[in-house]
Amino acid sequence: MMNCVYFDSAVPDDERRRRLFDGQLFVFSPRPTTLALAEHGRRMLEAAFGGIDPQLAHRELPVERFVEILAELKPRFIHDPKSKVLIQAMLGDFGCDLAQTYFDVPRMRTAAPHDYLTAGIAYAFHPHRDTWYSAPMCQLNWWFPIYDVDAENGMAFHPAYWDRAVRNGSRDYNYYAWNAEGRKSAAQQIKTDTRKQPKAEEPLELDPQIRIVGRPGSVIAFSAAQMHSTVPNI
Repeated sequence: MMNCVYFDSAVPDDERRRRLFDGQLFVFSPRPTTLALAEHGRRMLEAAFGGIDPQLAHRELPVERFVEILAELKPRFIHDPKSKVLIQAMLGDFGCDLAQTYFDVPRMRTAAPHDYLTAGIAYAFHPHRDTWYSAPMCQLNWWFPIYDVDAENGMAFHPAYWDRAVRNGSRDYNYYAWNAEGRKSAAQQIKTDTRKQPKAEEPLELDPQIRIVGRPGSVIAFSAAQMHSTVPNI
């Protein structure tokens, strides 16, 4: 299939969703509603780290303290009423029908540099589809950076697998157990991550891959069925 990346497309929401469910990617430049959500997250981060630049905190804090801060911050950001208000404003700005659009609470991702922390609360995700993690087949992801990213610390898409089945361990994944135990134990996973997660059970060829490098508040929209992975932060 042909893989396309649409930049700042003005197609209406119905057509955008059709193309996303066909395996295409949409990228949008920062706009006031996305910047507001990014800035909200950045303010919470900087307050939580108390004067230490969150991007450089690995130079000053033991990893245990780094994890402790994020373990308190992330749930607070996820469930902050302002986060939900800002998401609704963003979706309306992008032309979504607010009477028919359901959204999840926002997840803040962490990609610590080198081998400082790659497990638990800063897990470096292996190649996966979110649908392996019990995401509904109708789910669309809206991903944007809070700080600047580059090609060596963001996310990679593996479009060759859009229409190719991949044997995987999702049959053993229990979302109810993950919510009850897996999320809560993230802060205890520092050296290695022992939580059971669905992974590919056959070799994957990760090239060709697509890495989109955007500014804070820029958006990548993609289907939950897209194969993607964390780019190791070097």
